[in-house]
Amino acid sequence: MKSTPFYLSFLFLAASCANPPQEETTAADNVDTTAAETVVAQEPSLELIWETDTVLTTNESVLIDKTDGTLYVSCISGMPTDKDGTGFISKINVDGQVVELEWAKGIDAPKGMGILEDKLYVTNVDELLQVDLKSGKVTKGFSVPGALFLNDIALGQNRLYFSDMKTGKLYHFDGERIGLNSEGHEELNGLDYYNGVLYGLDASGLVKFTANGAEIINADITGGDGLVVLNESTFIVSRWIGEIWLIKDGVATQLLNSKVDEIQTADIAFDKNTNMLHVPRFFSNKVSAYRLTY
Repeated sequence: MKSTPFYLSFLFLAASCANPPQEETTAADNVDTTAAETVVAQEPSLELIWETDTVLTTNESVLIDKTDGTLYVSCISGMPTDKDGTGFISKINVDGQVVELEWAKGIDAPKGMGILEDKLYVTNVDELLQVDLKSGKVTKGFSVPGALFLNDIALGQNRLYFSDMKTGKLYHFDGERIGLNSEGHEELNGLDYYNGVLYGLDASGLVKFTANGAEIINADITGGDGLVVLNESTFIVSRWIGEIWLIKDGVATQLLNSKVDEIQTADIAFDKNTNMLHVPRFFSNKVSAYRLTY
């Protein structure tokens, strides 16, 4: 990758660069010249279905609205910690067409998103913003004292859980108040909630949060960004540098590798009804949609 000043400012966002897995899948690869990336040509596998136009500036996260299938895309459109008001959230449809580019705007550096009680919430550096789903207007802001780099969001049991990648803290929000859930999770980023259990990605790998701390499920794929739980033993993990992995029964298989072309893979979203994986490509300013076979 090129070491430009702009790129270096994002190094802490790309924490996954620091600790590459010791072993990677070496199965025969197919080269998709359209997507300029390598996709593993065996099951499990990903098939590129569509990509958006390159107008989603520095897009970091995708969220699927289960009520109507709308895809929300958070676009930093600037520096990841700057309070510059240049960030926005876009709406796209299931075919990859941009419905409204700046549906919600005037945000600083939006990242993770979640829907709670018919309201959209987005992490914004050191605060949690509430956005009206009908108008796209930011209606409230909840400050998080001491926060430095709020990142991913997961919904579970009428609560939002969200991470601070810089401080290693895990927070929860019940619609009115923010509380500290736990701390000491180095480089905590991606989160997902499944069947009463919260899972996360930090410097130690893929972890399951328990009453006694965090139990490591896979220690090979460290510094992950996006996380999707398919079931108690199967997970999809993205690493910002351009990797997507399927972890099943603790074993990791690489599904996609685009890091040689500097095409990132940030905070993913998965539609279990269609097996479609939606991947924000960050500096490439587009979202790619893949059909997963596993």
